[in-house]
Amino acid sequence: QVQIVESGGGMVQPGGSLTLSCAASESTLEYYAVGWFRQAPGKEREGVSCISNLSRTPYYADSVKGRFTISRDHTANTVYLHMSNLKPEDTAVYYCATPIVMGYGCYDASLPIDEYHWWGQGTQVTVSS
Repeated sequence: QVQIVESGGGMVQPGGSLTLSCAASESTLEYYAVGWFRQAPGKEREGVSCISNLSRTPYYADSVKGRFTISRDHTANTVYLHMSNLKPEDTAVYYCATPIVMGYGCYDASLPIDEYHWWGQGTQVTVSS
């Protein structure tokens, strides 16, 4: 069983920045796509961004494009989500996840949540003045 752990959430004012981290118990993050998702109260979980283990451009949802950046540190087996110019509508629990199949989960124009298998417990991000 792969253990996924997110960290870095917190409360920030509108316009502020946060960087979330996603770590795994095994070298899973190096060989699989990693996706970031979020779920606000009363809403469905939605895809935010993903980074493939292949040479593909990272995917960003339109709502975060230009404000969020996903990156991978192979040495640390960690994936980061740097969030800037945060808005109140970014408030949600943010989850990191990986697929169970290599090459799945992250494409140029989509982030299919159904292809993800291992999930972390989530980290709360609150954007409020």
